[in-house]
Amino acid sequence: MKPLNTQWALVTGASSGIGSDFAHALAERGMHLVLAARRTEPMQALAAELRSRHGIDVVVEALDLSLPGAAEALEARLAERRIAIDVLINNAGSGIIGEFTDQPLAGILSMLNLNMGGLTALTHVFARQMKARGGGHILLVGSVAAYQSAPLMAAYAASKAYVLSLGVALHEELAPHEVVVTVLSPGTTDTGFFDAAGKAPTGALRRMMMKSRPVADIGLAALFKRKAVAVPGLVNRVLTLTARLVSHLAAAKISHRMMRE
Repeated sequence: MKPLNTQWALVTGASSGIGSDFAHALAERGMHLVLAARRTEPMQALAAELRSRHGIDVVVEALDLSLPGAAEALEARLAERRIAIDVLINNAGSGIIGEFTDQPLAGILSMLNLNMGGLTALTHVFARQMKARGGGHILLVGSVAAYQSAPLMAAYAASKAYVLSLGVALHEELAPHEVVVTVLSPGTTDTGFFDAAGKAPTGALRRMMMKSRPVADIGLAALFKRKAVAVPGLVNRVLTLTARLVSHLAAAKISHRMMRE
């Protein structure tokens, strides 16, 4: 394996929240970074801070991963710079909270395109490169919502169930090629998720909320330890276990109560 200070990591959704924390954590390890998100200005500020603090190279790429062809376009731009990605943090995602039929269909489909389509495209592009080189690391950011049906977050939870299923399958499939795939499934985390979703967290969700930097650190630790899945926080691990022990409907009812509190 190459020394960390010669490796490149790609962090998507790097303009704020946990994406920014992933960037800080990887920079502290001495890795060079590609930051990708739709908003350029906050990434430029983050890049300047990381260059100054850690003496690393940072490339900023503005793109919308919900659009077809975005992953391939990024691959081409990085190839022009002769940058090979050793670590992919597939973090970009969005959420919608509320009654399914009350949400605009266009918004639901855009979220699904990002959470599943964009994530799948990036994973395919860079996993293929890593497989050809004989190694690499990929972290897919999912959610504890993946472990149960979630009324009032129905399409979001379904998209994260896809991420979990895809990641665990690829963990096994790519292991012979020394490509590690880990799924990080956070619970409620102190990011801009609820602001972007247009709904404040309930009291129950606020009590479960974790800071984003520890969540990022737990995800990276699991990735470099070659684990298939990581669920940060004792309460979140209990919730995922409970979801396995009760019926799908019972788990959905529990989730519904928590979201309506």
